[in-house]
Amino acid sequence: MEIEASFWLLEALRSIYFFLLLAIITFFLLSLAIYSLRLKLWCNCEICNAYLTLSWTNQFNNLCDWYAHLLKNSATKTIHIHVLGNTITANPENVEYMLKTRFDNYPKGKPFSTILGDFLGRGIFNVDGDLWRFQRKMASLELDRFSIRAYAFEIVCYEIKDRLIPLLSSVSGKGDGVLDLQDVFRRFSFDSICRFSFGLDPRCLEITLPMSDFAVAFDLASKLSAERAMTVSPLVWKIKRKLNLGTEKKMKEAIKLINILAQEVIRQKRKMGFLSHKDLLSRFMHSVNDDTFLRDIVISFLLAGRDTVASALTSFFWLLAKYPQVGSAILEEADRVLGPNQELTSYEQLRDLHYLQAVVYESMRLYPPIQFDSKFCEEDDILPDGTLVKKGTRVTYHSYAMGRIEELWGPDCLEFKPERWLRDDDGTFFPENPFKYPVFQAGLRVCLGKEMALLELKCVAISLLRRFQIQLVPSYHTPRFSPGLTATFSGGLPVLVREKEPTVHQSS
Repeated sequence: MEIEASFWLLEALRSIYFFLLLAIITFFLLSLAIYSLRLKLWCNCEICNAYLTLSWTNQFNNLCDWYAHLLKNSATKTIHIHVLGNTITANPENVEYMLKTRFDNYPKGKPFSTILGDFLGRGIFNVDGDLWRFQRKMASLELDRFSIRAYAFEIVCYEIKDRLIPLLSSVSGKGDGVLDLQDVFRRFSFDSICRFSFGLDPRCLEITLPMSDFAVAFDLASKLSAERAMTVSPLVWKIKRKLNLGTEKKMKEAIKLINILAQEVIRQKRKMGFLSHKDLLSRFMHSVNDDTFLRDIVISFLLAGRDTVASALTSFFWLLAKYPQVGSAILEEADRVLGPNQELTSYEQLRDLHYLQAVVYESMRLYPPIQFDSKFCEEDDILPDGTLVKKGTRVTYHSYAMGRIEELWGPDCLEFKPERWLRDDDGTFFPENPFKYPVFQAGLRVCLGKEMALLELKCVAISLLRRFQIQLVPSYHTPRFSPGLTATFSGGLPVLVREKEPTVHQSS
């Protein structure tokens, strides 16, 4: 009798559970339908209709290209996606106003802190106020030191010489030697940032190309976090998270693995001792004892130093494959400044490579690693172009679109033209207004890792261009981007690699 009673009790509990689950799902679908209906009734403008119906895909492969088209044709270079509560701008005056003039009125904001909170936690990219100031101060004190830049140069050179070059040489000239260069650069930057930031070596770039569970989980969490931000209503992903369904279930599993591995990084640092180590995590651990906070710092370092650098390198070599004359000009400058076949020996030598600097900046003008960045308005405001911004509105500046606007860059704005960054009189590099070119952000949140990223890009560029001829596979066309917090080529960057003859390096 007890067994039979237990059976019926279990069946009753199951029935109640499924009834509640059905009720929650029904409520979710009804709420979503009502929300969508309200949006349709409140806003039936052409832009919102195109976004909701995806009709923009009839003309554009990438959402960023559609936004660029809309912004280019806007009189103020500002548009509104009402269904997202998002004001998007490509107006440099608005960018300066947000990032400098009224900085305090445009924080990252609670909505984004919630969207990215599971992934980034309280890391520097997801917080405002004192937490942000503390992390920025700590990082800037270290990254501005000459010794840390010399240390970074040493790590990058090792990764290039002992791993990157041998890997490319191993596939050089093989009939089926197609290599995904984007994957290679992600491995390179992952190894480099782990060694630089944590003093640990995941060895992802070794010739066997071992997969890192941490890197896979990191990519998935980044992708799913970005998809959260693209949903019309946060109610969608919040209910899915509550019920542990679909993409939110995958997110939870990825975050769990990230947390385990991040804690292992911290544990190993403590075991090794961090008082005499030069990596950034060791320096933070002098002041921070909270392991959860340290985990968030670890993830922030990875996001800043791995994904952005890999993205920049991928678009850089895609452009060089299309414009081989630019690669030849880089090599001519390197031979003139460094000497034929002479390797880079110090961080300081990079400063004299003005044309290379121009190519890097021009590449990121057209293909910024972070295509846009958003803030949330604290109080009602009016942007310099006259746009009214209500409290709680998401305000986005779109770096990708800004690089494609004729009023900012001239009638040749769509051309890959490094010379636009060089002075006519002496050929030296000159920077543009950072609010016109916010690739590294600007104002108080300007990128602290800028010099480190440029160091990696330049070192890889010279080393690979001197040794290899890199060609796109014949079937590869203009890239399509995958959802993510940084720009990622969907399907990677498949290339054919050929090692150059030594005599090629001696031409000047």
